[in-house]
Amino acid sequence: MTEVKDMNNKLLEFRNQNELTQKEIAEVIHKTTSFYGMLETGKRKPSIDVAYSLARFYNTTIEEIFFVAKTT
Repeated sequence: MTEVKDMNNKLLEFRNQNELTQKEIAEVIHKTTSFYGMLETGKRKPSIDVAYSLARFYNTTIEEIFFVAKTT
């Protein structure tokens, strides 16, 4: 089974595509800018509520934003 520590994300890519700041996204998910920054860099893992909120905001799926890197 794959461990959660292997999860990556495309948060920076989505944020940049939408020309948003970390602060703006943090406000959308009702978290601090620091917390969001840690999500973006992979230092924190999202709760299902936060992952769902981000997916809804970006009009995509959780799996499109958060994924497990394939190892070779």
